[in-house]
Amino acid sequence: MIKNLRYKLNSGKNSKLKYYILNYFLLLIPNCFFRIIRESVINKCIKRDDWEYIQERVNYYNKLSKEVKLPESTSLIKDHKIGKQKVYFFDSYNYTRWFDKNLKFSFLPGDITHVPDTPTVLKSRPLKDNNQNSIILKLDKIRHFIFVKDKKRFSDKKDMAIFRGKVSGKDNRILFMNKFYNNPMFDIGDVSKNIINPNWITPKKTIAEHLDYKFIMALEGNDVASNLKWVMSSNSIAVMPRPTCETWFMEGKLIPNYHYIEVKDDFSDIEERLNYYINHQDEAEMIIKNAHEYIKPFKNKQRETYIFISS
Repeated sequence: MIKNLRYKLNSGKNSKLKYYILNYFLLLIPNCFFRIIRESVINKCIKRDDWEYIQERVNYYNKLSKEVKLPESTSLIKDHKIGKQKVYFFDSYNYTRWFDKNLKFSFLPGDITHVPDTPTVLKSRPLKDNNQNSIILKLDKIRHFIFVKDKKRFSDKKDMAIFRGKVSGKDNRILFMNKFYNNPMFDIGDVSKNIINPNWITPKKTIAEHLDYKFIMALEGNDVASNLKWVMSSNSIAVMPRPTCETWFMEGKLIPNYHYIEVKDDFSDIEERLNYYINHQDEAEMIIKNAHEYIKPFKNKQRETYIFISS
């Protein structure tokens, strides 16, 4: 009990309490206010020096090139109500409130790895051709968008890779655990409630504790690896197979061995890859530098808001 409380207070993750307080407060602001100012906000956005970049991001998230008529059964924005998945409601509501309440709004909350039959707003989509019906918004950002200030140099960190995550129901993570549990080069453990192997169960580690290691595994779960953003903002290196899904973070734009260390899907080359970068520290630090450059645009809160509204 005490350990769990200590972890929650020091995990390094975003505060859900602050998130809910802020978003319940925002509900008090009438939606008509946002609809009234939307045009002026867009006009202001168009005059920005980075308007071309904003358009590029918007077109990446929304690949539709022409107007599409949604089915008659599609819900209206005004019918978008708070439910069990409150985080998805708040994040999407802060977008929809800028638009006419009688517009249709097709929305899928949760971890989505398929392409809907009709254009739909969602958090994640598979990285494959013809995924234009998957329109990405910045959803569940309280969990996915965490950045860190890492003061520890790469050279001062442990020559090991760390992994803490839920393993149950995730074949790639089960494979990884089977191969490398008890391997001295890896500090890995399962934090699932549903036990696959009792030997794998281990206490959670805070983000700060992860930063003691040169390499941090960023393994996809139900969709993307939720830790990838904070890992890439640190002085450690994300290690993972090539992504199969993407979110607002545009995982599809990441370059292997430039932004992260890529390993094979079966992890057969991971020890060789890690040892290479342990012995080629200059190349490792270049990956860290490139990752920081990739992260930088996502820290521009004002521009992120403009992109969000323009999507």
